[in-house]
Amino acid sequence: MARERLYLFDTTLRDGAQTQGVDFSVHDKQRIARELDALGVDYIEGGWPGANPTDTDFFASPPKLKSATFTAFGMTQRPGQSAANDPGLSALLNTDAPAVCIVGKSWDYQVDVALGIPREENVAIIGSSIAEIKKRGREPMLDAEHFFDGFKANPDYAMQCLRAASEAGARWVVLCDTNGGTLPHEVSRIVAEVVKEIPGDRLGIHTHNDTENAVANSLAAILAGVRQLQGTINGLGERCGNANLISLIPTLMLKPDFAERFETGIPQGNLRKLKHVSHVLDEILNRAPNRHQAYVGDNAFAHKGGLHASAVAKDPHTYEHVAPESIGNARKILVSNQAGRSNIIQRLDELGLSVPNNHPGIGRLLDEVKEAEAQGLSYDGAEASFELLARRALGQMPRFFETRSYRVLVERRHNALGEMVTVAEATVKIAVDGENLISAGEGNGPVNALDQALRKDLGRYSSFIEDLRLIDYKVRILNTSGTEATTRVLIESGDSKGNRWFTVGVSPNIVDASYQALNDSLVYKLLRDGAPPVQG
Repeated sequence: MARERLYLFDTTLRDGAQTQGVDFSVHDKQRIARELDALGVDYIEGGWPGANPTDTDFFASPPKLKSATFTAFGMTQRPGQSAANDPGLSALLNTDAPAVCIVGKSWDYQVDVALGIPREENVAIIGSSIAEIKKRGREPMLDAEHFFDGFKANPDYAMQCLRAASEAGARWVVLCDTNGGTLPHEVSRIVAEVVKEIPGDRLGIHTHNDTENAVANSLAAILAGVRQLQGTINGLGERCGNANLISLIPTLMLKPDFAERFETGIPQGNLRKLKHVSHVLDEILNRAPNRHQAYVGDNAFAHKGGLHASAVAKDPHTYEHVAPESIGNARKILVSNQAGRSNIIQRLDELGLSVPNNHPGIGRLLDEVKEAEAQGLSYDGAEASFELLARRALGQMPRFFETRSYRVLVERRHNALGEMVTVAEATVKIAVDGENLISAGEGNGPVNALDQALRKDLGRYSSFIEDLRLIDYKVRILNTSGTEATTRVLIESGDSKGNRWFTVGVSPNIVDASYQALNDSLVYKLLRDGAPPVQG
């Protein structure tokens, strides 16, 4: 039997940006969009062009997507404005986004109080706005704001709003639980009524998590008939968040009640990318991943010693609802020395470092990873550092240069104009094939100065790092021991070929943690570009 197609619509770049404490840069948005595109979602909502400088700049230089449809978000035309001349609608249509999603009110109370216009005018505004989007050759969608509250209060009017959008040519009419107060049994009942008039293959669901039911409400809506699903990575969003795509995607693809009836645009093998995508967002937000998050959390398949661990050893399905490796995770038997070995082997295969399961380097690598993680050095968001560690443990790491020593000085003094300034200087001594090279650098801080000194002269390797650039630098305090706290530094690097990689360092000394990450970045660049190693 042919399966029905479900369409995944990610709103992280807009809904997620509304979260308290979240402030995406244009670069952050581009990176998230690339990750979502590689995962295989159908739509990526980029934000609201014209609403703020970041979104405007982002739409001025949109990401190059391979398969996902880039979508602009905004609102219907304003009362008193024609759709063709409305500035807000024009800002959406003047972008290159092939799809446009507009929000329109479908709750009569909101129309009366918030808009203060006749209800019939609101219905007309929805229809003419959708018609203008379609006329301009874009894929039109309506987010029916407060739909479930509106339907419960006045179902006839809520349906008028949906019909106006549908009859005007909306590809999708999305039912929004805007305040997150609707429960699954209500969603099932209301969606069942809606699909009697509007086909499910033109309906979407957009839920918030204020009752901890966003995922359940989304699944209920699918079973009741909708075929587009909106959500965010890790459930990011205002107040209590939105429906979590990182939980919904594997449920749809692995649970028989959904997998046998529906298909998504995500290739089955891409499920292994879920944990990576989840952690990418956490790294961008500079926060620790939720270790207990369903499917992808570090503890999602962790079993402590005792009856559970014994049962899992005989039959993993006893306490695991899906195979952890299917979504890029790994089983953890917390009292076993073998915990994580299969995951290490899997990651080596992904790096093209296939070795026999009994290779002695695997045990060394596993021990080093455990020791590093005990110190707070997680490799989940730093694939380049992990590859270097793995190659060293397996005896497959070429030698390029050796840092013999470095020194960093920070001085606060008056400059020639009598202004108080802080100056950072760094000196680095490296050895390249037996030749000692000493370089000095100045920067606006100790890390910047160290970076300048490290890259100033790498001898015969200097030409390989000419296009190397540092894209991002993040610091996280791993404990709360005041000024003696352990620091984790994550660096994102890139080059002129469009390659990007992440390296990590951990130390009680922030400069030393930064050096570790900087050094790994340089070495990885040389490895990636095939620089000839030193001999001997």
